[in-house]
Amino acid sequence: MIDPRQSLDFERPLVELENKIEELKRLAGGELLAAEIKLLERRAQRAREEIFAALSPWQKVQLSRHPLRPYTMDYVSRMCDEFVELHGDRAFRDDEAIIGGLARLRAWDNQSVLVLGHQKGRGTKEAVRRNFGMPRPEGYRKARRLMELAARFRLPIVTLIDTPGAFPGIDAEERGQAEAIAKNLEVMAGLPVPIVAIVIGEGGSGGALAVGVCDRLLMLEFGVYSVISPEGCASILWKDQAKVDQAAAQMKMTADDLRALGVVDEVIGEPPGGAHHSHDAAAQIVGDAVARHLRQLSELPPQALLDQRYAKYRALGRFEEGVASQASSAT
Repeated sequence: MIDPRQSLDFERPLVELENKIEELKRLAGGELLAAEIKLLERRAQRAREEIFAALSPWQKVQLSRHPLRPYTMDYVSRMCDEFVELHGDRAFRDDEAIIGGLARLRAWDNQSVLVLGHQKGRGTKEAVRRNFGMPRPEGYRKARRLMELAARFRLPIVTLIDTPGAFPGIDAEERGQAEAIAKNLEVMAGLPVPIVAIVIGEGGSGGALAVGVCDRLLMLEFGVYSVISPEGCASILWKDQAKVDQAAAQMKMTADDLRALGVVDEVIGEPPGGAHHSHDAAAQIVGDAVARHLRQLSELPPQALLDQRYAKYRALGRFEEGVASQASSAT
């Protein structure tokens, strides 16, 4: 059963209905009780379809941050065998906001891969230890070290993106946050191994992009990916936090919007009600999608991978030539 206090406002009626169904199933009853359960299940199914078919961009942002949504380690434990976590950047310390290590991907015939991802942490104590999934420079340097290690051993790389952004504290700036992120972009652009990245929750700014340069970018149905949070956008443009829903809509940060813009290569459907309703089902869906793309990419030689990756990022973005520009070029 899901605690209604951990549910979002728009899904609370559905959660209460599902909890009632679970409670009835635990009771011993006859045909009348079985009929009541079936009736409630039909009502819950209709409510789920109606709610999740009409979500606003801001509601999808809230879902991407759901406290019960599976995090990187929830996926790794279900998708992989023999995961061996590797620590430290060999320069300062280990950053637990990013986890990484070697593993065997079940859906890809137990092939060896490097898995990297942001980890937010559950409960206050772990969330503080993980810095709420906001890495410092040493986290990105650890990620770079592990990716370079994977390249030396010709291991494909899988990254799971789920962060509000890089940590904005003064200590992170003092230790070279911007340089660490920029260096990751440079290194990932030139790694001669397949890279598949997937936005499993919230992809925020350079903190997400630092492990997001890839051959294939996948995104869960209720994930979001943007250069700034809706709260930050609303405070800058309108100086009004009440405008977050408008900001989320204008920013085109949802999976469907980004797929239409050509940023995301594939949008992956989530289990009914969202990934937080079934971690097992979500991990199965993600694992199958990652394996499918890795199979395709593994058939390409290194230079072809690099050429396609270069072309992918060169093709991003759109522009229109204005009347004034056309007139000046004509003269």
